[in-house]
Amino acid sequence: MEYVNLIFMKKGELTLGYIFRFWFPIALTWLMMAFEGPYTTAVIARLSDAKYNLAAYGIAFSFALIVEAPIIMLMTASTALVKNKQSYKKLRNFTFALNFLITVIMGLILIPSVFDFFTLRLMGLEEKLAHLVYHATFLLIPWPAAIGFRRFYQGILIANKKTKLIAYGTVMRITTVVIVSLLLVAFTNLKGCYIGAIALSFAVVFEAVVIYIMTFPVIKYKVLKSDSNFRLDYGYLISFYIPLALTSFISLGVQPIVTFFVAKSRLALDSLAVLPVVTSFIFIFRSMGLSFQEVGVALMKYDNENFSVLKTFVFVLSVVVSFILAAIMLTPARYFWFIKVAGLSHDLVPLAVQTASILILLPALSILISWQRSVLVNAALTKHITYGTVVEFVSIVVLMIIFLKMNLIGAHAAAISFVLARIAANIYLHRIYKKGIRNLVLLQG
Repeated sequence: MEYVNLIFMKKGELTLGYIFRFWFPIALTWLMMAFEGPYTTAVIARLSDAKYNLAAYGIAFSFALIVEAPIIMLMTASTALVKNKQSYKKLRNFTFALNFLITVIMGLILIPSVFDFFTLRLMGLEEKLAHLVYHATFLLIPWPAAIGFRRFYQGILIANKKTKLIAYGTVMRITTVVIVSLLLVAFTNLKGCYIGAIALSFAVVFEAVVIYIMTFPVIKYKVLKSDSNFRLDYGYLISFYIPLALTSFISLGVQPIVTFFVAKSRLALDSLAVLPVVTSFIFIFRSMGLSFQEVGVALMKYDNENFSVLKTFVFVLSVVVSFILAAIMLTPARYFWFIKVAGLSHDLVPLAVQTASILILLPALSILISWQRSVLVNAALTKHITYGTVVEFVSIVVLMIIFLKMNLIGAHAAAISFVLARIAANIYLHRIYKKGIRNLVLLQG
């Protein structure tokens, strides 16, 4: 069974303006989600015992990320594969099964003996910090499954050119995070990491419900009534999805692995407190690249004119994002962000600025890898996306071991590893790129 993208463009029809209008609502969604991290850490940073609570929130969130990993690519899958009633029901059932599985896994992690093994024995956390992490992780139990549910229906909206609705759903999510966190700060004495976890879980569940309600008319009047003869079976679905799931699993699995190494590094507590603040700031700019992958999957058709326009858009986006981030990190605006916005204490600001400066190239590299992956998805070469992610993961682990042997500060070691490993992945995928273009010609010609 061949995969062919859903939105075909006639030769020469694709323009930079069209790509921008299609991409912008998705980018806006990612951008709003990206601000969710800095907002949450800013709230925590302004409450009591901020250093421990920032570290606990960052570690708990890394646990939730690794559990979430198997379902993160459901948006790509539903964008590509939901074409009629039969394929919708197959992928919906697949989504529900995955959501059940990851919720069970989240519960298994919270078995006290299992949790203590990871946090106290492997990571060597202080008991006070481990206690905070346990309860924050417990409060994040609904988060991964809600993400999976939401991303499945978001993919259907993308495939049916309803990207603006995705942005509306994210507005509801961000609004909920703000309202819930402010209410908890005002009317409870909960610790900062608990407030962050509750607000995040509540908001993403609410957003998932909103997205489903907005998608329902599309499903009822377009998907279920589609006359497409496309047939999706579980064998093909699994072979299509496993490489994507492994990619996200390995990619998101980096976070807890890095957290493990940083916990054993020089200036461990300071690094653990700074990393969630810095990575959430950089994620604002990385989100521009992450938002492009589904756009590339949906719009790509290989011919000289349309393909060149897409490549031009990728180049312009990379330059703009890199310029804005560099302008912040190389001027006093960086202190405004980390002190006034993020609310870091003055003793943590120098480490945050140094770490963020190392990561300046990461957003541009993320845009490049999204472009490379979108080509390979359309060319039915998804296994190479997994191999590229393995290259990145192994590079990070090896580099972290080397840098910690050199006694580098944990946050610095993590940042350098992220950049060099992403470059390694970009180089690997570039080797497959031309083969991907040849496949596109065969599949779409």
